[in-house]
Amino acid sequence: MARVKGGTVTRRRRKKVLKLAKGYYGSKHTLYKVANQQVMKSLMYAYRDRRKRKSEFRKLWITRINAAARQNGLSYSRLMHGLKLAGIEVNRKMLSDLAITDPQAFTQLADSAKAQLNK
Repeated sequence: MARVKGGTVTRRRRKKVLKLAKGYYGSKHTLYKVANQQVMKSLMYAYRDRRKRKSEFRKLWITRINAAARQNGLSYSRLMHGLKLAGIEVNRKMLSDLAITDPQAFTQLADSAKAQLNK
C-alpha cells in the first residue's frame, strides 16, 4: 500500500486555527501550538459565557427595578410581592424597560403593588 502524506490536510487545519486566532496578542496569533491552546480556551469561554449572559442580564434588570422601586418608596422584594398579590404578571425584563423608558407606567404598577401590600 502506498504511503499517504497528510500535508494538505494538516496545513488546512492549522490555517483554520490561526484564522480563529486572528487579533490575539503576541505569539498567540502566529505560532500554531500557542494559538491552538488559546483558541480552545477561547471557545470554552464562549460556551460558558453564552449561558452566563442570561444570569448577568437578570442581575441588571433586578438592579434597575430595585432603583426605580426605591424611588417609589418600595424595596425590590416588596414590589415583586405586591405585584404578585395584585395578579400582575410582568417579567423582569419588561419591568426594567418600563422603569427606564416609561417611569409613569412603572409608578402606576408600584402604586398598585403598594395598594395590595396595604390591604
